[in-house]
Amino acid sequence: MLAPHTEKSIFSFENTLNIVDAILIVGTVIFLLAHVIFHETQTDTILITLSLIGLIPVIISAAKAILKRTISVDLLATIALVFSLVSHEWFSAAFITLMLAFARVFDRITEARAKRIIQSLMKYHADKVRIQDGETVREINVKEVKIGDLVIVENGDRMPVDGTVLSGTADVDESSLTGESELVSKKAGDKVFTSTINESGSLIVKAEKIGADTTLSRIIGLVEEASRDKSPAERTANKFTEWYIGLSLLAAVIMFLFHLNSREILSILLVVCADDIAVAIPLAFTAAISRTAKRGVIVKGSAAFEQLSRLKYILTDKTGTLTKGKPKIVDVKSYGNCSKEKAVELFGMGASESKHAISKAIVQYLEENKIKIHAPHSSEEISGQGVSFSHEKDKMLIGRLSFMVKEHVLVSDQIRKEVEKEKDFGRGVVILALNGEAVGLLSYADELRPRMKEIIAETEVLGVKEWHMLTGDNEHAAALVASELGIKKPHANMTPETKVEFVRKFEREKDPEVVGYIGDGVNDAASLALVDVSIAMGGIGSDAAIEAADITIMHDHLNRLPIIIRTAQSVRKIMWQCFAIWAVTNIFGLFLVTFGVIGPAGAAAYNFLTDFIPIGNALRAGRIRKAE
Repeated sequence: MLAPHTEKSIFSFENTLNIVDAILIVGTVIFLLAHVIFHETQTDTILITLSLIGLIPVIISAAKAILKRTISVDLLATIALVFSLVSHEWFSAAFITLMLAFARVFDRITEARAKRIIQSLMKYHADKVRIQDGETVREINVKEVKIGDLVIVENGDRMPVDGTVLSGTADVDESSLTGESELVSKKAGDKVFTSTINESGSLIVKAEKIGADTTLSRIIGLVEEASRDKSPAERTANKFTEWYIGLSLLAAVIMFLFHLNSREILSILLVVCADDIAVAIPLAFTAAISRTAKRGVIVKGSAAFEQLSRLKYILTDKTGTLTKGKPKIVDVKSYGNCSKEKAVELFGMGASESKHAISKAIVQYLEENKIKIHAPHSSEEISGQGVSFSHEKDKMLIGRLSFMVKEHVLVSDQIRKEVEKEKDFGRGVVILALNGEAVGLLSYADELRPRMKEIIAETEVLGVKEWHMLTGDNEHAAALVASELGIKKPHANMTPETKVEFVRKFEREKDPEVVGYIGDGVNDAASLALVDVSIAMGGIGSDAAIEAADITIMHDHLNRLPIIIRTAQSVRKIMWQCFAIWAVTNIFGLFLVTFGVIGPAGAAAYNFLTDFIPIGNALRAGRIRKAE
C-alpha cells in the first residue's frame, strides 16, 4: 500500500490535471457558443489559445508512445489538431481540444474506478482503538497496534484488526468484505476481520493481522492489480487500434500525395479518431471489476472475466464447497445392555473436552436436544483416532472402527455391518466402547449447502455443459450426493494426488474449451493452478484462497457464481457492442464527409458527440441489477 503522503501527492497531481481539463472543456464550450450565438470574432484568439494549451499533453503522450514503439490515438489527434490550426480551422481545433479533454477525463475515470473502490474500502479503517493492557484501558492510533494486543470492540465499532475473539459475544456485519447483509454471530474462538462492524454486543479481540497483512488490505491490493491486468480481448483491441491508426495516417499521406482537398483530408482524420474505443474497452472491464467487488467477489483482472464468460466445464471439490464442511449428527444407536439415552450421554462426555470437529458436532447435538453434558474424570485425545476417557469405575473409548480394533475392543458383527451400511450412504461413523465392548454407534454427515441444486442448474442455463464432482467418498455415496445436486459426473475414491492428475488430464482433453475449478484455495491449490479459470470460495480470512484463485468469493457460499458468470458474459457482449457502435458511427461519418455534408468542424463535432455512445455503453458493465 502507498504511504499516506504518496497517496496525497498523487491525488493532488490528478486533481491538477482534472482542473486543467475542466478549464479547457468549459472555456472551449463557452467561447464556441459565444462565436455561434453572438458572432463574436475575438473568440478566435481565445479558441486558438485553448487549443494550443490542449495540444501540449497530447504531444507529450504521443511522444511517449513513439518512444515505446507504439502508435497511439494521440499521434493521430496531434496531426489533426496541428493540421486544423495551420489551416485556420478554429472550430475544428476547438472541437478536437474538447474531444481530447473529454477523452483524458474518461481515461482518468477508468483508472479512478479502482481507486474509488480502494477509497471506499479505506473508509472502513478505524483511526483510534482501545487496548486492554492488564487492568488498564488506553486509546491509541490504529497504526500503533501490535500483534498480540487485546483490542476492545464495542457496539457500533469497526474491527480495526484481523484477530480471534477472546471473550464476549456480538452480531457482526461482514458485508464490507462478503457482500452478505446477514449478521454473523461471534463468540470466543471465532475469527473477526478488519472493516466489519460490531452491530450489537462487546468483544475483546486478540490482534493477529495488522496493517497491510489484513484481509481488507489484501483485497485492496488485488483490486489495484486487477485494474492493471489486461485480457487477450483488451490486448487485441489495443493492437487493432494501433493498426487502425497507422492505416489512417497512411491513407491521409496517400490522399495528400494525390492532391486531395486538405479540408477533406482533415475531415476524414477527424471522423476516424478511435479514442472512444481506446477508453471504452478498459472502462467496461474496470466497471465490471468494481461491480463484483461491491458484491464480495474479487476478480483478478479482465483476463479472468473473459475466461469465465466462456466457461463450459466445472470441476469441483465436494467437502466444504458443495457441502458445509461441518459434520452434523444424523443418528445414535445403542447395543447390548446400553440404552440410547446412556449412549448419547457417554458420547457427550467423551466429546466434551475434545477440540475435534466431530466432537464439537456431538456437543452441539446434545445442546440442541437440551441434554446435560457430564465431564469425565479423566480424558485423553489420541490424534487421528479418537478419545479415551473414564468416569468413576468405567473406561470408555469413542472413535473409528480401526481405533476399536487397535484397542482390542469387542465389536459385534451387527455393528460392523451397520458401519458398512452407513458408509454406503456417505456418512461417517463413530463407535462408543464401554469397558472393552462396543455399545454405541453415532453416524454423521456433511450437510449440503442450501440452494446448491438451483445454483448448478442456473450455471447450466448460462452455458456450462457439465459439472464434475471430485470426492474421496465411495461410488455409492458419491452417486447419492451427485444425484441430489443434479450433477451427472461424480468421480469417487479420489486422493489428493489422483485429483490433481484427473484435473491435469481433463484440462488437456477439453482444450480449447474453458475449464474451471472450484475449491477452498487451501487443499485445492494445485488443482486451482491447473485450469483455465479458478474460483475459490470462503476467501474471507484465507490468504491461500485469495492468492491461489483467479476469482475469490469472499463468503462461503456459491450463490454468487451465476451472478459473476452473467457479469462476465455481459461485459464481453458490451465490449463487442462498443466495437460495433464505433464501426457504424465511423462508416456513417465517412459517408457524411464523402458527400460533402460536413466539413472539418462538423467532423470534429460529430466525432466528439459519437464518442459518448460506446463510453456510455461501457459504463453499463458497472450497473448492479436488483436481482443481485
